[in-house]
Amino acid sequence: MSFDTKKSFLKILITGGAGFIGSALIRQIIDETNFSIVNVDKLTYAGSLQSIATVSNNPRYIFKQIDICNHVELKKIFKDQKPDIIMHLAAESHVDRSIDKPSDFIKSNIIGTYTLLEQGRDYWNTLKGDKKKSFRFIHISTDEVYGDLPHPDHKDGSLPLFTEISPYKPSSPYSASKASSDHLVRAWNRTYDFPTIVTNCSNNYGPYHYPEKLIPMTILNALEAKPIPVYAKGNQIRDWLYVYDHVKALLLVATKGKIGETYNIGGNNEKKNIEVVKGICAILEEMAPLKDSSLKITKYENLIKYVKDRPGHDMRYAIDASKIKKELGWKPLETFETGIKKTVRWYLDNPSWYKKL
Repeated sequence: MSFDTKKSFLKILITGGAGFIGSALIRQIIDETNFSIVNVDKLTYAGSLQSIATVSNNPRYIFKQIDICNHVELKKIFKDQKPDIIMHLAAESHVDRSIDKPSDFIKSNIIGTYTLLEQGRDYWNTLKGDKKKSFRFIHISTDEVYGDLPHPDHKDGSLPLFTEISPYKPSSPYSASKASSDHLVRAWNRTYDFPTIVTNCSNNYGPYHYPEKLIPMTILNALEAKPIPVYAKGNQIRDWLYVYDHVKALLLVATKGKIGETYNIGGNNEKKNIEVVKGICAILEEMAPLKDSSLKITKYENLIKYVKDRPGHDMRYAIDASKIKKELGWKPLETFETGIKKTVRWYLDNPSWYKKL
């Protein structure tokens, strides 16, 4: 069953809607559809209601501060709000933090997903007719569950991409916790016929991105003339996906995707980390050139500081998004060059957002 985003009046429960991708998804849904939103978010350090301030007063939007590990509160939400679709984005997502304190990731990403699946399944079992038939649970995950791919620097002649049937080989506590949650979601579909769909995306970037991640950290450190740390030589490769392209794909999956399927979502933009950092520095030279003569640098690139690599660092991620293109008609609209300029411009124009964090 598929839904018309302009004519349908669905209610979507979104977990993690105060986070980077979740807030972009909420803004997209409120602006482009007639759907209503119930945003469930614990509001950890990376969640900010400022990211959804533009829609907070919309009559189709409701916010509930709830930990997804709290089964009592989740049960009440399902009973009171009666959603048609669940889109599960709530997760701890920073690899470095997962290395320092993996317990937070085990609790949120595994126990939280289990709790949401069970409360969602209990609610689904109370539904009747078309309401039950059309219900679906969309689990938003990451390409990091697949481990890493051969790197062109290795010159072995093989540069494959992650597909929906790539084996799972997570490297970090973060990616292992997300892999575990993916397995739970698929098991609930297979064992209980619970209507689930899984998506695995590549590295997102764009407005409202928490400053600990590579792209916003590079922008903000440069603007404050602070060192820009780059792991090892910076030759790790990531496939970069503009966040608004991603959320459009998620909306397609939620309304037209096939139950039980997995869809990989990628930007088709493989870049080395050092290329990304130097590219941002070059854009900043155009948009916000250095003017302070007291600084000991002449250009932003001088701030780059190579640091010791993190443990278990994957060298290359790259997504094959041909399935979602073929079956649902999605493809990214932004190249990395157009998306990164929009991103840098947004941070330059919105200091009030990141200074409140």
